[in-house]
Amino acid sequence: QVQLVESGGGLVQAGGSLRLSCVASGRTFSIFTMGWFRQAPGKEREFVATINWAGSNSYYADSVKGRFTISRDNAKNTMYLQMNGLKPEDTAAYYCASTRRILTATMTRHDFGSWGQGTQVTVSS
Repeated sequence: QVQLVESGGGLVQAGGSLRLSCVASGRTFSIFTMGWFRQAPGKEREFVATINWAGSNSYYADSVKGRFTISRDNAKNTMYLQMNGLKPEDTAAYYCASTRRILTATMTRHDFGSWGQGTQVTVSS
């Protein structure tokens, strides 16, 4: 089993920045791909970004491309999401996830088996 714990959420004004962290523990050797997803009230959980084991390849949703950056530090078993230029529509609970599957460009939430509890990001206008 892999346990994931997110942190770093909060309230920020539009145009501001936040950095989310996700610490993995347990069977971390089984993790290949990690990702960030988000869910706004009344909406389905949606893909934000994914990253491969080496941190050498990543994919982003069009809505965050150029503003968000995903990265990971395997020595610390930690993944990050640097969020710049935040917009009110970025308001959501953000979840980190991991999987044993190899990174592809078309991964969805159904490809991930381990999830964190989520951290809330609220962007005021």
